[in-house]
Amino acid sequence: MKNISVIGAGTMGNGIAHVFAQSGYNVNLIDVSEEALTKARQVIEKNMDRMIAKEKLTSAEKDAALNRLHSVTDLKTGVAEADLVVEAATENTSLKDKIFRETDAAAPAHCILATNTSSISITQIAAVTSRPDKVIGMHFMNPVPVMKLVEVIRGYATSDEVTETVMRLSEKLGKIPTEVNDFPGFVANRILMPMINEAIISLQEGVAGVEEIDTVMKLGMAHPMGPLQLADFIGLDVCLSILRVMHDGFGNPKYAPSALLVNMVTAGKLGVKSGEGFYTYTPGSKNLKVSAKFGG
Repeated sequence: MKNISVIGAGTMGNGIAHVFAQSGYNVNLIDVSEEALTKARQVIEKNMDRMIAKEKLTSAEKDAALNRLHSVTDLKTGVAEADLVVEAATENTSLKDKIFRETDAAAPAHCILATNTSSISITQIAAVTSRPDKVIGMHFMNPVPVMKLVEVIRGYATSDEVTETVMRLSEKLGKIPTEVNDFPGFVANRILMPMINEAIISLQEGVAGVEEIDTVMKLGMAHPMGPLQLADFIGLDVCLSILRVMHDGFGNPKYAPSALLVNMVTAGKLGVKSGEGFYTYTPGSKNLKVSAKFGG
């Protein structure tokens, strides 16, 4: 396996492209937006410079990795010689189905098609292709260059050979792959999102404030980041999408998103990406301030 195509140049896509290029693979980073591709390359360079400063990467290794990374705006061209495609587009079922239909038609017959979905059924995505045995989930954690876990999710038809290939490939990236089965939310988000949702409900009901809730979880449960700050970091729109997938998939009211979360997303308060969520975010500042909406 030499040629990797990554579809989507956002936060997850550029992180996935980064680790593959740094690990010696030829990478096509595909996005319809030239602006997104330019920004992604800048982010990758900046993250590699951080690694150089920490002596985890040399300047020569950075240059070699960037030479293996190519920006492409046409999907058909970008996947034409791929051995593996990793889709990292927005968490939207219709969009992913469209991407997989087009990728299936354009990629070589041997190519494995992977999705970085946080919660959407691998079996459902595979069903729109002519190669369901070669469709699999590769759920990387954010930030991708730092986090070690990759959830490897088998769909109903995913072959043993493809699963083994992706497990070993993840190890070559310096990751720790964990195989899970195809249920809404998989393992990571099935456990994480109800916790975040409960933290939001606790805020909504006035049990405690933003900082107090996060402090309890950080100091009491040894979490590196409180659930409300983490929700901001993930994106409140992404949290809402995942909860809705689980609520629909299981039909269990315990996964129903809180009214406060729905209202914040409707109002465009999405967390770090919009500059405000439970906290406000000032570019270049590392100081957190609770959103004025919650008394900050």
